[in-house]
Amino acid sequence: MVFESKLVTGKLIKRYKRFLADVELEDGRVLVVHVPNSGSMLGVSTPGSPCLLSVSKNPARKLSHTLEMVKVGEFWVGVNTANTNKLVHEAFREKWIPHWADFSEIKPEVKINAATRLDFLLSGAGGERKRYVEVKNVSMSEPPWAVFPDAVTERGQKHLRELVQLVEEGHEAELMFVVQRMDCDKFKPADSIDPVYGKLLRDVSRRGVLISCWQCLLSENEIRVQKALPLNLD
Repeated sequence: MVFESKLVTGKLIKRYKRFLADVELEDGRVLVVHVPNSGSMLGVSTPGSPCLLSVSKNPARKLSHTLEMVKVGEFWVGVNTANTNKLVHEAFREKWIPHWADFSEIKPEVKINAATRLDFLLSGAGGERKRYVEVKNVSMSEPPWAVFPDAVTERGQKHLRELVQLVEEGHEAELMFVVQRMDCDKFKPADSIDPVYGKLLRDVSRRGVLISCWQCLLSENEIRVQKALPLNLD
């Protein structure tokens, strides 16, 4: 995913009210920017961190700038969770995910019951084979580990239960973690933050839900899915 225009460099002053942040630009101006991330952003919202902003071309937007990445050490970390499904859709289109080779179509935002939509439905083999896919963005790490979640996630727990129910009904189901940082080389659940989620993740894996993890390559003008990371679900 190449950004439409050059990202603006700034320094994070503080994140607040979940979806807002104050950022100081290189010329000294301070802007209120949109933060499209409902998580805690633990470890990636330190005041003073370098950051990158995109600028909207929509004149009707109240906040023209969006927080895209925060620099942690030497590495950029993608914090815009609205990008995650775009990255996965691009990876499907470009055939970067080998274990999806048998699928030829992808449908976003698929309703599975009255209360839940999952991120994607893959289909192939004349439409006879289908796989439901839920995607989770990973921005937290405990090097060398990428870890999820960064806060207790009842919504994430619900998705795990629904994925395993789909498997029990005879469907294929997959949970894909998308790691938007490059300072880690394997994945594990953040048991110290949400032990219930970690227990559920291991349980649904044993019961037939495919768990995959893909790391992104990040630069100042592009983010794209690059490689699979090994999982530790012991």
